Amino acid sequence: MQIREIAADIGLEALAVADPGREVAGGYCSDLLSDVLAHTQPGDLWITHQRHLNVVAVGKLRDVAGIVFARGLRPSPEVVARADAEQVNLLISSDPAFVVAGKLYSLLHR
Repeated sequence: MQIREIAADIGLEALAVADPGREVAGGYCSDLLSDVLAHTQPGDLWITHQRHLNVVAVGKLRDVAGIVFARGLRPSPEVVARADAEQVNLLISSDPAFVVAGKLYSLLHR
């Protein structure tokens, strides 16, 4: 499923969208960057509460489909600008991470 379809279906707001047609293969929830580096797969949609510049670097390195900031936690303009420059999709949800993950799971496994 494409990231634009997922965003529309579960109500994600786009902050930086370099590739709205990017296919999402799965999801991953973690706030520990070393955990994300070790366990995400290319194409995962990463759900996190972290909002600093290193999130974009890790997302780029692991080739995630996008990064979702849960609970309405908004990154700084510098983070969004870096994501634009690095071509990393950033989205935000007002829902808690658990709810975002549940909605994503339901979409990807129907």
